[in-house]
Order: sequence, then C-alpha cells, then structure tokens
Amino acid sequence: MPLEEGVMGLLIGGFTIVMGITLVVTVMLWIKNKNNSSGYIWTLLHLLTFSIAIYLALKVIGFDYNHPMAPENISFQIGISGLVWALSMLCLVIALFSFSKSRKSGRAN
Repeated sequence: MPLEEGVMGLLIGGFTIVMGITLVVTVMLWIKNKNNSSGYIWTLLHLLTFSIAIYLALKVIGFDYNHPMAPENISFQIGISGLVWALSMLCLVIALFSFSKSRKSGRAN
C-alpha cells in the first residue's frame, strides 16, 4: 500500500517510543512489587508478542503491491500477524488473571 514519504518512519518511531515507555514502566513496577513475578512475566511476554505482531503488520503495509503474488502474500502475512496478535492477547489475559489472583490472596491476609 503506497504511503506518503516519512509515514512509515513516523509509525515505527511512535510505536517504538510508546512501547519503550511501557516496557520501562512495567519493569519498574516489577522491581517495586516483586511479589507477583508471573504476572509481570506474562505482561512482558504480551509486549514482546504484540511488538512482533505490529512488526509483521508494518511489513504488510510496506509490501510491494505490484508483485505478481501480492494479494496472496499480503493475506498470508495479515493472517500470521493476526495469530501473533491473538497470542499476545492471550498472554495479557493470563497476566490479568495472575494479577487478580494475587490481589485476592493479598486481601485475605
């Protein structure tokens, strides 16, 4: 898909900045609250797999649409990106359950 010059760089730069801040905040919170390591591990795994999904999606945006097999390749790459995104959402849900479990057990004490 043709984009204006510089748009891809802005997308990559913006995503990198936001993901970097999110990663730093997650690690800082993990250091501060060491009682629930599994929740933070799943959160970091979510961020990693989500970044991979975005990378794959950006490859689709930059794909040469004049290639003879472009529709098939683009569809396949979107499918792979979607599967990786779904895996990242599963990691996030597991992290949320992990955080929820630790709060309930923390309140009981």
